[in-house]
Amino acid sequence: MAASFRGLSRVVGVSPRLAWRRVHSEAGGHVKAEYDAVVIGAGHNGLVAAAYLQRLGVNTAVFERRHVIGGAAVTEEIIPGFKFSRASYLLSLLRPQIYTDLELKKHGLRLHLRNPHSFTPMLEEGTGSKVPRSLLLGTDMAENQKQIAQFSQKDAQAFPRYEEYMSRLVLAIDPLLDVAPVDMVAFQHDSLLQKLKALSTLKPLLKAGCILGAQLPQYYQVFTAPITKVLDQWFESEPLKATLATDAVIGAMTSPHTPGSGYVLLHHVMGGLEGIRGAWGYVQGGMGALSDAIASSATVHGASIFTEKTVAKVQVNSEGRVQGVVLQDGLEVRSKVVLSSASPQVTFLKLTPQEWLPEAFIERISQLNTQSPVTKINVAVDRLPNFLAAPNAPRGQPLPHHQCSIHLNCENTLLLHQAFEDAKGGLPSHRPMIELCIPSSLDPTLAPPGCHVISLFTQYTPYTLAGGKIWDEQERNAYTDKVFECIEAYAPGFKGSVVGRDILTPPDLERVFGLPGGNIFHCAMSLDQLYFARPVPLHSGYRSPLWGLYLCGSGAHPGGGVMGAAGRNAAHVVIRDLKSM
Repeated sequence: MAASFRGLSRVVGVSPRLAWRRVHSEAGGHVKAEYDAVVIGAGHNGLVAAAYLQRLGVNTAVFERRHVIGGAAVTEEIIPGFKFSRASYLLSLLRPQIYTDLELKKHGLRLHLRNPHSFTPMLEEGTGSKVPRSLLLGTDMAENQKQIAQFSQKDAQAFPRYEEYMSRLVLAIDPLLDVAPVDMVAFQHDSLLQKLKALSTLKPLLKAGCILGAQLPQYYQVFTAPITKVLDQWFESEPLKATLATDAVIGAMTSPHTPGSGYVLLHHVMGGLEGIRGAWGYVQGGMGALSDAIASSATVHGASIFTEKTVAKVQVNSEGRVQGVVLQDGLEVRSKVVLSSASPQVTFLKLTPQEWLPEAFIERISQLNTQSPVTKINVAVDRLPNFLAAPNAPRGQPLPHHQCSIHLNCENTLLLHQAFEDAKGGLPSHRPMIELCIPSSLDPTLAPPGCHVISLFTQYTPYTLAGGKIWDEQERNAYTDKVFECIEAYAPGFKGSVVGRDILTPPDLERVFGLPGGNIFHCAMSLDQLYFARPVPLHSGYRSPLWGLYLCGSGAHPGGGVMGAAGRNAAHVVIRDLKSM
């Protein structure tokens, strides 16, 4: 059901976002033979790229293979009456410029900020305590210190200094996210002008160095050391260290003991919402409502977005320049440039004619680390979980801790490491790390009255199981049952509240959302696949070896998460190149 935005002016009295949905569902849009730019994939980065291009006068079409836009930032009603953010489920990292430039609030985006934001209940059998302890963290530093003091007075005193320390590092890294990495290729040119232009791209790096100053060596350790080493230098209490360490391993096939795990933590604390640094929130209507708002911003300026239109091939002319795409139904669509929000592997190994790419480049792309530990489980329940560490209110209404990221099996970092070790051997974790979120605690539109939707982001689960087993229905259900048993230990009665579930193992995430290996970042956010080297060295500036083909998804700088930076940055690079044609 493809449609462009051209008929929207005829939909009277309807908001742009709702109008976009209505036209999309009612009209059979027409694909033109030629556009200035084609975007492969209507993930949030592809939509952001299209919105910026169209606003700057580049006539743009987006082709999406699924029936719904958004990529991993999508809302789907898997169980009747329950609307799930089926893959991505929280918002924080989206760049503030994108909010402003694309006027997302005008296009229907509504947010529910969470405070408090983190809840870690304990299993403390045999300690003599009637009510297990828990760690609740939010924006109130004095309250955070009271919570931490349950486990360590020393850590309570150190926590504000740690937060200030990390905030300074985020301040230094922040400008690097909104520009292409330093152009190392330009330094190899003989032209003095080219070299001078390349020198100008060093400014964000120099600015970052100035912000960090003499503390640069200590901050370097955050990037390179295991997160356990970093946290051990600040804290002594395991519940606090394990809670903080979850952000260092989430979505990554790494242990808290793995060198370089600190950067993933930084990647998850560098965001903010509504001017509040580090804030996370739920999107009203689920993550698909964010994608709808971006799409509305693009289409109101004339961009065309088509669903159920799979791109089969990038077209190249005899001179080695991109000239458009071929759709799976055989339709040829010409364009001056093509931007792909698909993964580097799909873009360069499946869609691009191999004869136009250097062998060394193909080899590097094929060797990208895409390991993923994630199984996402979406659950419909008829009542809120009732945690032993924080019993429910008499009438069952949501309490502050229900809006949090609830960390289970996170009493200490050893548990996280053991969960990783299980997966290294090809086995789903015996006690998986579970991040449990209940977006309906703040957004009741997602579920029927009294009911809730629950997002379970669990790890570690290997893509390939030991002993030649595959992720069939039996294995999926066995793992999910294990996860539910774990939740039951913290919140008795949880299993009895479940009315439906949707299980997405790494192969499922790959099949449904096109995430290679099930990796939510397209490829691992490890130091050898970041900045200068994302996706590969000498091709980190969104341009590919094939003239006119650009990468604008999570596999490009600055990486994964619902950030939009790759789409925005790539669009600006394309605009510069089109002006020089």
